[in-house]
Amino acid sequence: MNEELDNAIENKKSLNFVEQAVEKDLSEGKNNGRIQTRFPPEPNGYLHIGHAKAICLDFGIAERYNGVCNLRFDDTNPVKEDVEYVDAIRNDIEWLGFHWGNIYYASDYFDKLYAFAVRLIREGHAYIDEQSAETIASQKGTPTTPGTDSPFRSRPAEESLDLFRRMNEGEFEEGAMTLRAKIDMASSNMHFRDPIIYRIIKHPHHRTGNKWNVYPMYDFAHGQSDYFEGVTHSICTLEFEVHRPLYDYFIDLLKESDDYRPRQIEFNRLNLTYTMMSKRKLLQLVKEGFVSGWDDPRMPTICGYRRRGYTPQSIRNFIDKIGYTKYDGIIDVALLEHAVREDLNAHATRVSAVINPIKLIITNYPEGKTEEMTAVNNPEQPEEGSHTITFSRELYIEQDDFMEDAPKKYFRMTPGQEVRLKSAYIIKCTGCKKDENGKVVEVYAEYDDQTLSGMPESNRKVKGTIHWVSTQHSIPAEVRLYDRLFMDENPSEVKDKSLEELLNPDSLQVLTHCRVEPFLANAQTGDHFQFQRIGYFTVDPDSKPDNLVFNRTVSLKDAWKKANK
Repeated sequence: MNEELDNAIENKKSLNFVEQAVEKDLSEGKNNGRIQTRFPPEPNGYLHIGHAKAICLDFGIAERYNGVCNLRFDDTNPVKEDVEYVDAIRNDIEWLGFHWGNIYYASDYFDKLYAFAVRLIREGHAYIDEQSAETIASQKGTPTTPGTDSPFRSRPAEESLDLFRRMNEGEFEEGAMTLRAKIDMASSNMHFRDPIIYRIIKHPHHRTGNKWNVYPMYDFAHGQSDYFEGVTHSICTLEFEVHRPLYDYFIDLLKESDDYRPRQIEFNRLNLTYTMMSKRKLLQLVKEGFVSGWDDPRMPTICGYRRRGYTPQSIRNFIDKIGYTKYDGIIDVALLEHAVREDLNAHATRVSAVINPIKLIITNYPEGKTEEMTAVNNPEQPEEGSHTITFSRELYIEQDDFMEDAPKKYFRMTPGQEVRLKSAYIIKCTGCKKDENGKVVEVYAEYDDQTLSGMPESNRKVKGTIHWVSTQHSIPAEVRLYDRLFMDENPSEVKDKSLEELLNPDSLQVLTHCRVEPFLANAQTGDHFQFQRIGYFTVDPDSKPDNLVFNRTVSLKDAWKKANK
């Protein structure tokens, strides 16, 4: 009994504040014990890592409490929206491993929202304003001074109803007039100072075509859509906290009884170092050709991370680790890198690849002889077995693994020094060959045939181990090394530089003369590998059987762990 109590207490401690609020509502019997959430993206761009945090919370709450999470597209601005984004959003959510109950659109409720707006006009809660948006904004006042009433605020309801109907029929041009809620121009909450709730937009909608010429603002459509759907917990990021009283105000006017009402709860949004998550800026990166597209592996989009080789589990583990609070901050991107490194270490197959090759000739190894060396697929998962890699007289090694004049603590190849070739023999470097420009083009060594695993000298201690592939038995590949896209730690806060000036000129390095072991010949798009001693890589969609392309997901070095020792 005590153990059960301890477990319950521990579970309670581990709940985030949103889960605590949900459990409190359940214990009080609100909404008849029903839990329903929603994820409401606007289909005007691709989802980014910040959205992943909201997805994990919205869908996670529903899963944890046997509820349902619906997907609702906030398609209230047809100018910016596209079916392409709708499809991409659905793919990203499914890739993360979540499943919605139903798919809705704010446009499903355009008739109901319009009817509610008409009701507000009739009841004296709304009016048509013929002033420009700029003039309306100038009349709002400040947080310490009241606003100025619009000269149209006392317009008769019948006149506003007629104008609203004519607005929707297309009689007036965009910006000619708006529908405003009539609340309180002296309210301490600026959002209560007669907010605009409908505006004229003459642009075909991706679902409703040319049916509508007026479209609701987010603050008007959001809460009502929650109510129409039966949402119990409307979970938003912190910038919507000041909007919550307006959310509740409209719900109070709309709801038909006290048996049910949605509740808005806010959490901190995700901000990452060296990352920008403004949809407008991301769209600019794509349109101006600074990146190859929304799924460029340098982009913070979910599809960008997927193409780079991040796994759904690594992103979900990262979100779990950073948690949810009521305070905005900025998270070190190294923690996200740590999460994917940790996941890939457990699951990625180990292979040999040389990305900056230089030839190594073992001069005392018999010409024409080959041996099959055993390579373990993943030491973290012994059940995954092993494969073989061919050893021969001529190999490729990394250029960085040889230095003719090496410093004292250099433990790789240098004349007179021994190293172990991974899964093979101990060799001693005997010299090198240079071209007419003094560049080293070949390295020479001799091997000790008694140092293979299981032989008398196999346990001889050497300080360095390097990887290799056979020149004759390896295959070519292209490797793309990705780094952070922005130079500044917090690029969104830099005001004196253009977007182009903020970019890291070395965020992508393409290596076209790499060599990999033939085990990778049939690797498929999205497969994950650890290139031993280099990093974690995935097969890019550009890859073909005769032109393998690998993206570096993350390096082997755990910068996060090192920084937090």
